Amino acid sequence: MLNRVVLIGRMTRDPELRKTTSGLSVASFAIAVDDSYKQPDGTKNTLFMNCSIFGNKAENVAKFTRKGSLVAVEGRLNQRKYTRKTDNVQISVVEVIADNVEFLDPKGSQPSDNGGYSADRNAPSAPASQVEEKKDSGNLDSIDVVDDDLPF
Repeated sequence: MLNRVVLIGRMTRDPELRKTTSGLSVASFAIAVDDSYKQPDGTKNTLFMNCSIFGNKAENVAKFTRKGSLVAVEGRLNQRKYTRKTDNVQISVVEVIADNVEFLDPKGSQPSDNGGYSADRNAPSAPASQVEEKKDSGNLDSIDVVDDDLPF
């Protein structure tokens, strides 16, 4: 028997960090994952999966991610049942108990309300800033490149 899940998606809410009665950290969050199956009209189906992670990894998830963060979650599926106190209805929940969460957003980027993408603030304004044209030569095909500006 095997119970392994790997999901890649964006967080739908900020992770919620709590402590168990024994002092163990627990981070709960949800991610939106596009299903590979398409509806007959061509639209994609999106799955919303609840996830939990424990220990030091939970503290890192709470510290370094937020709503809109792109993450890869690896873990196992868990199904639990409980009775809702308000109306005594039995509820069944399927969730991912994560062993590992990988942060897939570029380092230092902050997800925003534009789908989690943000412009790189350290990117040069244009590639032309790294290249100088020779003005004294009649050959327009030659250029001088400053060695300090080469990326390798």
